[in-house]
Amino acid sequence: MSFVGQFRMTRIAILTPTLTPADAVSNDVLTMRRVLSERGHEVRIFAENSSLADERIETPAAALSYLRADTDVLIYHHSIGCTSGVKTMQAARCRKIVKYHNVTPPEFFEGISEQHQRLCESGRAQLKDIVAARPDLYLAASAFNQSDLIAAGSEEHKTFVVPPFNQADDLRAGTADLELLERYRDDSVNLPMVGGVRPNKGHADLIEAFATYHYHFNGQARLFIVGAGNKAFEPYATALKRLIEEWSIDSRIVFTGEVSNEALKSYYLLADVLLMTSEHEGFCVPLVEAMALKVPIVAYASTAIPETAQDTALIWDERDPYLMAQSIDFLQTNEAEKMALVYRGARRYEENFSNRAIEKRFLEVVHPQMP
Repeated sequence: MSFVGQFRMTRIAILTPTLTPADAVSNDVLTMRRVLSERGHEVRIFAENSSLADERIETPAAALSYLRADTDVLIYHHSIGCTSGVKTMQAARCRKIVKYHNVTPPEFFEGISEQHQRLCESGRAQLKDIVAARPDLYLAASAFNQSDLIAAGSEEHKTFVVPPFNQADDLRAGTADLELLERYRDDSVNLPMVGGVRPNKGHADLIEAFATYHYHFNGQARLFIVGAGNKAFEPYATALKRLIEEWSIDSRIVFTGEVSNEALKSYYLLADVLLMTSEHEGFCVPLVEAMALKVPIVAYASTAIPETAQDTALIWDERDPYLMAQSIDFLQTNEAEKMALVYRGARRYEENFSNRAIEKRFLEVVHPQMP
């Protein structure tokens, strides 16, 4: 099966709702452009919104004049409601590929952000519209996402799992923020969770698990909540801060806000264990970053998390704060078990989630005839 590769050069439009820094979908889009451009194709990105500096980004509708031949290719990344993106895909008269990252269930935003609730409702409804447009190929970031596509009506023989390109390679090769390392390198057990401060990320469970560890196992523990906030989710953030005050652990928790790659690498280098308590993930890139940077993982089983982590983490079906606290303590006091997780994580990253491995999988599916 070949969609990109019958000609030496193909014109390709990559369409996504939004491009933002430190965003998993945006990283997938940008690296996909690089991979295809390096193979001689003309590739442009189209988006409703972009906050990336020095990027030439055009509106979704502009893709229709750019895609001139039926042999051109439109790759649409679906992750949230995007009416202009779906309409563009429906109107395009060329080969069409969908990359599905999953859409957060709208109920997570009830009473917090009506706008995001509507966007997620429309994003979920639009999946059937996308399938009705009869794309030539479907790419799912995980088997969990693949099941959504098939339930919406995609043909199984056209639906493949291709993990998202990510920045773990860059993090591993890049420099760290030395000032940040110096500030937090002490006797504390450092426990980061990485991901935006959003209602689906399960931060209340995270705080309860951390408080349990702090009071029952190690009063010198420190929790880093690494990720950007959003004014639209202020009620959620306020509830988290109230919970922290109730536990009297505000001095042991650091909200970092949006961070640079250098700072993000430092938080991984400082980490004794990465915690992941998210309630909904279509893939969960921070797990891959932890694998790449040799950080052991403790997580609650949810959506795509067990699939992405597999045997590289301690994963619990029950959302039990004492069980998570015990798991942190177990890894702190059992070096051999901790290193076994790290070894399995590094191997899984190299074999499945390095950009080299993902590029191979991506090209196997969409680009087999290219030299």
